[in-house]
Amino acid sequence: MAERGQSSSEEGASSALEVVGRILGVHGVKGWVKVYSNTDPMDNLRQYQPWHLKQAGPQGEWKPVKVTGFRPQGKGLIAQLEGVTDREAASALVGQEIGVPADLLPQSGQGEYYWRDLIGLRVKHVDGMDLGKVTRMLETGANDVVVVRGDSNSLDRRERLIPWLPDDVITAISLADGEMTVDWDPDF
Repeated sequence: MAERGQSSSEEGASSALEVVGRILGVHGVKGWVKVYSNTDPMDNLRQYQPWHLKQAGPQGEWKPVKVTGFRPQGKGLIAQLEGVTDREAASALVGQEIGVPADLLPQSGQGEYYWRDLIGLRVKHVDGMDLGKVTRMLETGANDVVVVRGDSNSLDRRERLIPWLPDDVITAISLADGEMTVDWDPDF
């Protein structure tokens, strides 16, 4: 199964940072923030400390922050960050990405992949047709979906949504070769 580790890593002061979530909004008046987690299960985000926050945009700078409170709230998560004690301060964080040092994340097991490892793979049909590259992954209720966009080296320039069904639709993955093989009708 693919884990929802996000697709981009950034250079931090000492090691690469992996994007594992985002600040979605504020919760209450005491500085708590609503958090979206890319981890599976979502509350695994709690164990990766410290967090680094980055403002949206290519020039955003990563800043470490200590999490002083964390808990499930409804279907999501909320967190209290050190130094953020009121709604106004929490509002300033909305939209910022959450990064953690990549070396804190567990190694994927046999037949398991972080989404970040799948982004950029060439996708080939079992008959050899090149369908394009994986551009992103989508989480849906039934199963995850691989988004493949055709390019100048592929059959066409279409975007295809291929269900993440290992051993059925996704027949092989070689990270070393940068390829994913699928048994999926190219007309879909």
